[in-house]
Amino acid sequence: MQEQLFRKIKQLIPEHKNLMDEISGILDINYDAAYRRVNGMSKLSLNEAVILAKHYRLSLNKLFEVGEQNSILTQVSPHIATIEDLESYFKVSLSNIQELVKLKSASITYSAKDIPLFYTLKDSYITKYKCYVWLKFLNENGSMAKLTFTEFLDRCPSSLFKAAHELGSTYDYINITEFWNDNTINGSLQQILYYFETGRLDEKHALLICKDLHDIIDHVEKQCISQAIDNNDSTASYQLYTSDLLTMSNTIMVQTKNERVFFTPFTVLTYLKVEHKPTCDRLANFFEQQMKSSKLLVHSGEKDRAQFFERMRIKINRVAALITAQKEEPLF
Repeated sequence: MQEQLFRKIKQLIPEHKNLMDEISGILDINYDAAYRRVNGMSKLSLNEAVILAKHYRLSLNKLFEVGEQNSILTQVSPHIATIEDLESYFKVSLSNIQELVKLKSASITYSAKDIPLFYTLKDSYITKYKCYVWLKFLNENGSMAKLTFTEFLDRCPSSLFKAAHELGSTYDYINITEFWNDNTINGSLQQILYYFETGRLDEKHALLICKDLHDIIDHVEKQCISQAIDNNDSTASYQLYTSDLLTMSNTIMVQTKNERVFFTPFTVLTYLKVEHKPTCDRLANFFEQQMKSSKLLVHSGEKDRAQFFERMRIKINRVAALITAQKEEPLF
């Protein structure tokens, strides 16, 4: 495999450049160490192979045909531990999505175990709250442990929320297919109730976040009926399937005319990126089969569609009632 990699790199570099000089510079090793690796006298580490593959934009899966051995290589998204990390994550993701928007053939398929990320990245309290919750999980130095949501709002730079909003808005221009079920909303509701009951989230903000969640459901229902993204500047399509047979996974498949790639959750906001074609094709086939065993809500009848969204609204109202100790009158 090592020999194959260096053979391919040699084909890519200009003839006037020395291969050993190239390798030593990229890997930050001396000429002799580069010589030993190129000639198979020393083994190339996996980390070194990844560095070289990234530099020359090579796919190690394709180069080594790892899939033939039922093993594939993946990439993990950058680690997030601070507010600065999260803002950088939003900005890098925005750059990647903007490239997709340029391709009219691009589409996203989302297995929504939780409310899809882009719905919660708007100019809203739920955006700020999601950032708070993510950082509570990801922060490693303990600075977020006792921080309340109100304190977080006072300390957090507006640039973080601006970056989140810009990323969320960009998804309006991509064709999207989603799989939801009755449990898709549960995670967000549990987070609201948990931090309210632990005193980290006050009643006022808890209810504002519930209202934002209610607005998201209204927004998704509108898109479901029109089969289009709810943005006057967009021509992107939207389809929503309800799947009762399978548990959702938050796996995201991105497809263009020429390729597929998917992202599967690793930790909070951390995804494993898979580009291996046979594996991506297998997931695409799986989603096609899931569509056959699911309901496309726009075709399931007005009653079924209305009941699906009403069940979620009822759940939101129940959480709001627990927060206000009211159990009769719907708040929204």
